[in-house]
Amino acid sequence: MSEDRSPRLIWTEDGAPRSGRFDDVYFSREDGLAESRAVFLSGCDLPGAWAGRRRFTVAELGFGTGLNIAALLDLWRREGPPDGRLHVFSVEGFPLQRDEAARALSAWPELAEAAQALLAVWPEPTPGFHRLDLPAFNAVLDLAVGEVDRALAQWTGRADAWFLDGFAPSTNPAMWSDAVMDGIAARSAPGARVATFTVAGSVRRALAERGFEVAKRPGHGRKRERLEAWRPGAADEAAAPSVAIVGAGIAGAALARAFADLGLRATVVEADRPGAGASGFPAALVTPRLDAGDADIAALFAQALERARALYAAVPGAIAAEGVLQLEQQPRDAVRFGKVAGQSVWPHGAMAALESDGASERLGEAVGGGLFMAGALALRPGPVLEQWLERAEAVSADVAGVEPHGQGWRLSDGAGRTIIEADVVVIAAGWGAAGLWPEGPLSPVRGQADWVEGVETRPVAWGGYAIPTGQGLLFGATHDRGETASDVRSADSARNLAVLAARLPDLAGRVEAAGPRQARAAIRATTPDRLPLAGAVPRRPGLFVLGGLGSRGFCAAPLLAEHVAALAVGAASPLPLDLAARVDPARSSKTPGLAQPIGKADG
Repeated sequence: MSEDRSPRLIWTEDGAPRSGRFDDVYFSREDGLAESRAVFLSGCDLPGAWAGRRRFTVAELGFGTGLNIAALLDLWRREGPPDGRLHVFSVEGFPLQRDEAARALSAWPELAEAAQALLAVWPEPTPGFHRLDLPAFNAVLDLAVGEVDRALAQWTGRADAWFLDGFAPSTNPAMWSDAVMDGIAARSAPGARVATFTVAGSVRRALAERGFEVAKRPGHGRKRERLEAWRPGAADEAAAPSVAIVGAGIAGAALARAFADLGLRATVVEADRPGAGASGFPAALVTPRLDAGDADIAALFAQALERARALYAAVPGAIAAEGVLQLEQQPRDAVRFGKVAGQSVWPHGAMAALESDGASERLGEAVGGGLFMAGALALRPGPVLEQWLERAEAVSADVAGVEPHGQGWRLSDGAGRTIIEADVVVIAAGWGAAGLWPEGPLSPVRGQADWVEGVETRPVAWGGYAIPTGQGLLFGATHDRGETASDVRSADSARNLAVLAARLPDLAGRVEAAGPRQARAAIRATTPDRLPLAGAVPRRPGLFVLGGLGSRGFCAAPLLAEHVAALAVGAASPLPLDLAARVDPARSSKTPGLAQPIGKADG
């Protein structure tokens, strides 16, 4: 049974929200917006503190109704630096439902646009980190649902301003514990400012003991005093690096988008065309890796799927269908699927174990049971690659070498000629990454898939898959480890049809009757633990990799690209530290060298 994370909301007679769990109000009955502006915005010297900044980070403890962040967004849009980017990190242990927040925020029509932007991306109350885009405000919000001390320990950012807006220390001491204060100190940038409504002596002493200057200020409304604190020092914003990405498949495209959202226009180097490798099929499944026993893997792919859905939904024509049915392959799968459906990382109703009748009704022919993944997708990769790669410069070249050059990196071709020099290089070349980083733990898997027009079905996977393309059906795929040839083979097409017929004979019959079929083969890169590689190449400052995505690339790449881009520029990652460790290339790389290989930069 999942833990009760409800705030037990109560509405007072005058329409103010109150937490029954903590017996405290969310904001001042007199004027909550004025209080937010006085205590938190002015208390952190906003807008003055962000003057001239390229990026500015605000951290908040106690997201609540979202009022403080709505007020912040409104101020940022009106008085933020030109082309500046706002990053918000907020923690909430007991999240409100969207309709509850909407009711609370409706009291201030002057914040309507900011409030609606927040409400439009309001996440499910599942534990973990949730990245929420606010493009109209040139801002992004990472909302951590869970205990505040753990959230701070898992966050990689450094705040320029802190809003400490948890319920009072007397009713919610966990929000003001020594561990939390340690987290605030550890995650504060030089010159960071802290604002809070409380002037409790324990809070003043805790901040002072951790190197902050502390002062009482006149309070707001019925509160006589409030607190401001600041860390000595000046903001230290590094210069923006130049960035080169090797590969123009889903990994490279996701990186181009992620760097662009951080204000950087990267250069993507590709020998062939976008999607020339494993990302070039007419359709793809966006499905998570399912793990009933490893909580970190389940959390990683739950967060990745949530992020992928949000980003693909913003690309016109990208989503071909929603909801994917994973069929049982072995007798134990029924129990395993039941455990997966019960994991707290999934939104309510996102995973449902189906018996034979339910699965058969969905597919229109008799099958066994399965797991219906409501949040999974069938995707058309073409529109995604096109839109995201438009946000980068394109260079057509075959990268054969990656070598240190000055303070950065140099990409060269097979003749040793320089293609490009950059401060930061990310290898995102699919199986081609094995040639550019031979010490990496990558292995090839050849896969051939077939497609036909005029046949439709709902997305379904087992040992094979059947995916709607919008014009027809993609089915397959072969899975041949150790093979690196991408020629199309008639024997593999026959294998694909046989696999389809063994599980879905009615659908296979329609495929055979539909006429000519097309086929394509590509090479995926996998790792020994079947987890991606996303992060810094060990002992090579400025060199990063996003690869080893296997069959989960379209699910994992959008989130992991944001993680890699954040590492590359020193921004806050959307990944908690424990999940980042699971995909860190250093987990399995044993040798420090990076050779100058010869190999195609495959998409």
